[in-house]
Amino acid sequence: MAPPKTNAMRLLDRAQIPYQVLSYAADESELSGLDAARILGVDPGMVYKTLVLTGSSNPVLVCLLPAARSLDLKKLAALSGDKRVSPVHMNDLPRLTGYLRGGCSPIGMKKDFPVFADKSMTNQDQVLVNAGKRGVQLKLAPRDLIPYCRIVLGDVLQE
Repeated sequence: MAPPKTNAMRLLDRAQIPYQVLSYAADESELSGLDAARILGVDPGMVYKTLVLTGSSNPVLVCLLPAARSLDLKKLAALSGDKRVSPVHMNDLPRLTGYLRGGCSPIGMKKDFPVFADKSMTNQDQVLVNAGKRGVQLKLAPRDLIPYCRIVLGDVLQE
């Protein structure tokens, strides 16, 4: 049975952007992108986790990066034009984004925050991003996601 439509799905439908829904039973111990890749049996390199941060210039910014990789805060700060960036506390996610930890989508947040992603996203034919609900991923083409979310691409990964 397909999961109920999330706000992210409704927005993609309205924009006529094709996507596929992949879902699994998620519990508190399996909320990471790597867990999603393992459970769904997909290459972890195509699963992009959504991180929400605060910057010295941008009160809230969003960053997408491969689930198996770590964010370089200095590189993201340089890309975003901030002197520094830091992750927001997970307890602040619902108030800022409308989403819970493990269910944070770059699509359909409460406000239109700037979105950044690692440039490796363009090497993928398809990527998975969270659909806005724990255990639900959206599979779609970066060529659709990047312009829709107005993603700024750059090198944001730790070496």
